[in-house]
Amino acid sequence: MTGKSAAEGRTGLLNGIAAYGMWGLVPLFWPLLQPAGAVEILAHRMVWSLFFVVAALLVVRRWAWLGELVRQPRKLALITVAASVITVNWGLYIWSVNSGHVVEASLGYFINPLVTIALGVLLLKERLRPAQWAAVGVAAAAVLVLTVGYGRPPWISLCLACSFAVYGLVKKKVNLGGVESLAAETAIQFLPALGFLVWLGSRGESTFTGEGTGHALLLAATGLVTAIPLICFGAAAIRVPLSTLGLLQYLAPVFQFLLGVLYFKEAMPPERWAGFALVWVALTLLTWDALRTARRAALALAAGRSGARQAAASATTADAAGGDRGPEAVAAAPEPDAPAARP
Repeated sequence: MTGKSAAEGRTGLLNGIAAYGMWGLVPLFWPLLQPAGAVEILAHRMVWSLFFVVAALLVVRRWAWLGELVRQPRKLALITVAASVITVNWGLYIWSVNSGHVVEASLGYFINPLVTIALGVLLLKERLRPAQWAAVGVAAAAVLVLTVGYGRPPWISLCLACSFAVYGLVKKKVNLGGVESLAAETAIQFLPALGFLVWLGSRGESTFTGEGTGHALLLAATGLVTAIPLICFGAAAIRVPLSTLGLLQYLAPVFQFLLGVLYFKEAMPPERWAGFALVWVALTLLTWDALRTARRAALALAAGRSGARQAAASATTADAAGGDRGPEAVAAAPEPDAPAARP
């Protein structure tokens, strides 16, 4: 690895840690916005996010995607679906944090990779490896244990995990960059959110104008809280391997879980510890399988490149020898195997 690529890798890693670290610590922010309710906070997040994301796009001057998006109704429809699903996810997460369910919300992001795998099987007919099946089975057992522990299904966790998994699936179909996609989604959210805030103000129930300048600035900061981690994530995604990002993604729910238990002092009876332990076992299986598969793929790619170089060298040697034997001998010589000769 060259000095430049090593520096790029370190920059990407730091950006990844910053992104997932901020997402993990965001439960500390939402309570600061009270007495605003979850829906008002959500509406402000939609409105202010658009301003900050557009400002970021103005700085980097990336607008070519907009014309392409407008000319593709299918992509616009998918962006609308993504905006709707992330609205549910954001709103439920804000409500859960401000209602004393930080630990249950963290569980949603722990099990999100497992729900994503399940969606891949159900909707995309993907085939799972044995370790993935084992991880999904252990996660299902964890949900049953947590249902006993909570006295009800962990619906907050399941809704957060499912909504974010669907969001990821739709985003994969849209194939837009993170900042561009958020700009399109918040543009769709903007008018309904602004209309709700105007309506709330007309009823005298808006906290934006009634709780002082500091509170208004905190509500406006919801846009920064949304945009900055995403920009850091974008900087990480182009600099570090996907396997590294896959490991970093667990930072966010780990921080959320620790905040719920240690800072917010949420109850953790033995049944919940048992359920979370099963989830962590499932994630360990999933991570081990992903790393093993990535290593095998890298080794296979390296072997393929080595074989291609050897085939090319053999072909060059044969050409040189053929020049000494005369044109008739060269014409009769067999051609190198085409698939092995590809890089």
